[in-house]
Amino acid sequence: MMLLKASLDKCIALNRLKDAWTFASALDKMEGWKQLANAALQHLDIEMAICTYQQLKDVAMVYSLQQIQHIEDRNLLAGYVAMFLENYSLAQDLFLASSNSKAALEMCRDLLQWDQALNLAKTLAPEEIPYISKEYAQQLEFTGDYSNAVIYYEKGTINANAPENVAHNEACQSGLARMLIRTGDIRRGMNIALGVNNKQLFKDCATILEGMKLYVEAATLFEKAQSWDKAVAVYLKTKNWNKVGELLGRVTSTKLHAQYAKAREAEGQFLLAAKAYETAKDYDNAARMYLDHLESPDEAVRVVQEGKSTEGAKMVAKFFQKLGDYVTALQFLILSKCNDEAYSIAETNGQMDHYAEVISADGHATEQDYLKIAAYFEKKESHFKAGVFYFKASQYAKALDHLLLAPPTLHPDGENIDVAIEVVGKAKLETLTQQLTDYLMGEADGMPKDAKYLFRLYMALGEYREAARTAILIAREDQTAGNYRNAHDVLFHMHAELQQHNIRIPAEMSQNLMLLHSYILVKLLVKREEHTKGARMLIRVANSISKFPSHVVPILTSTVIECHRSGLKNSAFNFAAMLLRPENRAKVDPKWKKKIEQIVRKPEKSEVEEPLEACPYCSHPVQQSKLDCPQCKNNIPYCIVTGWHMLKDDWSQCPSCHFPALYSEFKKLLESSAPEDRVCPMCAVNVSMDDLKLVTSPPPPSESEA
Repeated sequence: MMLLKASLDKCIALNRLKDAWTFASALDKMEGWKQLANAALQHLDIEMAICTYQQLKDVAMVYSLQQIQHIEDRNLLAGYVAMFLENYSLAQDLFLASSNSKAALEMCRDLLQWDQALNLAKTLAPEEIPYISKEYAQQLEFTGDYSNAVIYYEKGTINANAPENVAHNEACQSGLARMLIRTGDIRRGMNIALGVNNKQLFKDCATILEGMKLYVEAATLFEKAQSWDKAVAVYLKTKNWNKVGELLGRVTSTKLHAQYAKAREAEGQFLLAAKAYETAKDYDNAARMYLDHLESPDEAVRVVQEGKSTEGAKMVAKFFQKLGDYVTALQFLILSKCNDEAYSIAETNGQMDHYAEVISADGHATEQDYLKIAAYFEKKESHFKAGVFYFKASQYAKALDHLLLAPPTLHPDGENIDVAIEVVGKAKLETLTQQLTDYLMGEADGMPKDAKYLFRLYMALGEYREAARTAILIAREDQTAGNYRNAHDVLFHMHAELQQHNIRIPAEMSQNLMLLHSYILVKLLVKREEHTKGARMLIRVANSISKFPSHVVPILTSTVIECHRSGLKNSAFNFAAMLLRPENRAKVDPKWKKKIEQIVRKPEKSEVEEPLEACPYCSHPVQQSKLDCPQCKNNIPYCIVTGWHMLKDDWSQCPSCHFPALYSEFKKLLESSAPEDRVCPMCAVNVSMDDLKLVTSPPPPSESEA
């Protein structure tokens, strides 16, 4: 190792740099590479120096040497090398002796040797003196030598008004304005700043003036800079209320609004103070202004409600307590979280109903609060209210007991039973379920309740199959009584619930919903002058006329008329014959009786054949109104707009209830309806044309329970 070091030293001394490279590589030490790099620079062997610095991983030096390796002027090249080696005096001499003497000036500027740079510029580049002066002034400003900075900013200003000088002169004038203010020449500095008309300069000068406690001048410049928050902050110090009031609307800082409010309050300007407190979102003090000084409780109430101010709510509550307005006082005591105090006032002054209503709406009541209310109503033997609040307090057994004790005469709409169903659904306890079921069946009082409550109970418990069976019974009763829309809605909602929970739809439910929907469609189709479609739906309904016992004759009459009008003469004859049976004949409307008798006496057996459309599952031709395929034996879904069976290439669905519809028919319905009437015929929800989409892959056949 010592021998290699000695050989390296000898090669460098003899200027045999290539041999030195060999020994430096063998030695592979940082000191050896540095020694070789320095020697290469001394002998201006730039290529060797670059290779050596690459070994040292000195990226900056490699890049710098690559920039100068093609320079042919030996003095210029040597000057750069001397500069890299930090021998600046020698570098300057070499630059001045080279073909590019300005390099000496550039070096002095880079080294921040401003005096020397200015001296060189006088002979080498007089046009650079203003720019060097500006840079020198900026350096002096940074170091705090403001007096000399003034001198050089002035020297830096160029009198010529050439476009390329505008930015330079603006920088010099801006610096001069700042320095004059710092050195005490305020008026001249501000005049120059106003002449430059630069927002950043206004802000800089204003900050300096504020630091010097010259608030009037500082505020003026902050305003010029459109720095509204700072301007108002300084105007507040000078108590220039006119200016503060003028600019306050542009201020975003709530802190400044609060300062202004305090100042106006101290001067007795309470209305201005209240408004400023509101803007500052200090709702407690705003409420205090309105109550204590302005005698404006309505405004105080508004402020507290808007800001949800707890302390403000307490103040408002006390104010109304003094007036004896306990209803309003309770509202604000609860808003201020003083529930116990509010309860005492409600109990003492007979305002428990209002207290209960407000605390329930507040959303922050505890179970303990609800228990106290429930116990109060229990003592008063107000069973329904006691039950409701025991329910809110999660005391399900007590809640159910009281709800079932509530007199039916006080709740003819069954409100107590509805809440009892909610209780049992939430509790999910077998004992409570059995207790309510016995009550609904009439085992407790011998009076069975409406089946709709049993349906709601099953729904609340998630027993959807039982709910479906009950829904079918309810719908059947409604259908028998002629309440077809109610029956339709019950079955539709149950159908949706079962689908949502992936439970197979009972066949009877699907069939009954289809028949009811077909009947409801008739009115829509006839209104749209689509009599043939209406006739087909009436034939479907009339073929199951036993399910519509309350309106046998009207339905058959409509069927005969629409069939005869649509050219379905044979169907019209068949249903007319049914109408003239002894049990129906006397009930036929006299308006149509002669026409119906004529149809029967002079029968026409012609019948317009119903068009065939492809089954969506097997493509076998099927009559449009037929909902089962004789080929593949599948039930075919029906269109909720026409009642026809669905087609594979014309499939869409309601965006809300997802029942299928023929795309072309649904689109035609929406386009021909007023915007407010564009509703789904099944679920009656508004449908937008943009939401109606053509389904490219219809769902597979669905299965129903037998």
